[in-house]
Amino acid sequence: MTLFEDLKWRGLIKDISSPELEKKLNEEKLTFYIGTDPTADSMHIGHFSSFLIATRLAKYGHKPILLIGGATGLIGDPKPSTERQMITKEAVLKNVEGLTKQAKDIFGFEVVNNYDWIKEINTIDFLRDYGKYINVNYMLDKDIISRRLETGITFCEFTYTILQGLDFVHLNEAKGVTLQVAGSDQWGNITTGIELARKKNDVELFGMTMPLVLDSNGVKFGKTEGNALWLDKNKTSSYELYQYLINSDDACVIDYLKKLTFLSKEEIEGIEVEHSNAPHLRLAQKTLAKEVITFLHGSEEYEKALKMSEVLFSGNVSDLNADEIELCFKGVSNFEITEEITLIDMLVNNNIVSSRREAREFLNSNAISLNGNVVTDENMVINSSVAIDNKVIVIRRGKKKYFLGIVK
Repeated sequence: MTLFEDLKWRGLIKDISSPELEKKLNEEKLTFYIGTDPTADSMHIGHFSSFLIATRLAKYGHKPILLIGGATGLIGDPKPSTERQMITKEAVLKNVEGLTKQAKDIFGFEVVNNYDWIKEINTIDFLRDYGKYINVNYMLDKDIISRRLETGITFCEFTYTILQGLDFVHLNEAKGVTLQVAGSDQWGNITTGIELARKKNDVELFGMTMPLVLDSNGVKFGKTEGNALWLDKNKTSSYELYQYLINSDDACVIDYLKKLTFLSKEEIEGIEVEHSNAPHLRLAQKTLAKEVITFLHGSEEYEKALKMSEVLFSGNVSDLNADEIELCFKGVSNFEITEEITLIDMLVNNNIVSSRREAREFLNSNAISLNGNVVTDENMVINSSVAIDNKVIVIRRGKKKYFLGIVK
C-alpha cells in the first residue's frame, strides 16, 4: 500500500484540505508539524495516536516537527461550552519543559516552542501583519467559535485561531513546513493557517486531520472519570497502562491496533481472525498492550507490567516486591499494622469480616489467604516477619476481595 492508502485503512484520515495532498504524501518529502498546548507536563494516551502519526510519516521520508504551544497555551483553545481556565506563566513554563523532554525522548524529532516567535510580536504588528488578513465573518463560521456565541466568547479566546494560523505561516517561512497534521477538533485552526498563508504570502499550505480515538461509549480514548492515562511512566505506571489496554472493549480493540501500533495490515487481520474465534483469550488486547507499552517505555517495562499482571491473576503475590504490590493494589482498601496482632483481630478490626463468627467461617472454609497462602489459624501472629519485604501484607477474602496491610 502507499502511505495514503495505509493511513486510510487505519482510519487515520478524516479531512484533507486538498485532493492534491494524497499525491504529495505518496511522491514528495514534506516537512510537517503537529502540536499540543502545555496544559500539563506530560502528554496522555489520548495524544498518542495523533503524535504517533509523526513517526508513521517519518518512516516514509517526511520530516516531522513537534510544536509545544508555550504562547497559545497562555491563551487556551476555546472549549465547546465554556471559557478555558487560564494557566499561570510559571505553570506553562514548567509544562513546556516536561513536554519538550518527553516529546524528544519518545519520538526523537525536532521540538519547537511557539512562544519563541510569538513573544517578539507586539500588538500593533499582530493586528497589521496577521489580523488584517482574517475576516471576522470567516472566524464566526468556525464551528468552535459559532458554538460559543450563545454563551459568549472572550476576545482572548476568539483570537486563538489566528495565533495557530500564525504558527503555520511562521513555520512555513522559517522551516519550509507545508503540512499541518492534527486531531479532527483542530480543523478550523488548520484552515485559518492555510487562509492566512494564502493571503499574506500567496503560498498554498495543506492540512490533514485524524478522527479522535474513542472508546465504546464515545468517550475520548484514555480518559477515565476525567483522569488521563499519562505517557510519563512516573505519573501512570506501565502496569496501570497495561491494565487499561488489556481491558479494551472487544468492539474497539482492532481499531486501536490499527491506530496505535505499527503492525501491518496482514498481521492485524490475522489477529482479528484469531481474536474473533477465541475472544476469551484476549489476543488482540494483549498484543495492543505489548506494542504500546514497548514503544512508550521499552520492552523491560512491558515485561515487568506483564509479570505483575500474571502474578496478580494467579494469586502468587509473594513473587512481587513491596513496591510492586503497592502499585498493583493502588486503590484497594488498606490499613496500617502498628503492633503485633492476631489474625482474627486483624480481620475484625479492619472490617475485612463483619464479626469473629464470620472470620472463623471464612478461615474454616479456606477462604482467607495472606500473601497468596491460605491461612486457617485464627491465633496466627501478624507482624513484620510475615510481611513481604517486612512492609506489606496482601489479604484475600474469597476469590476476588483484596485488602492491603501496611506494616509500620
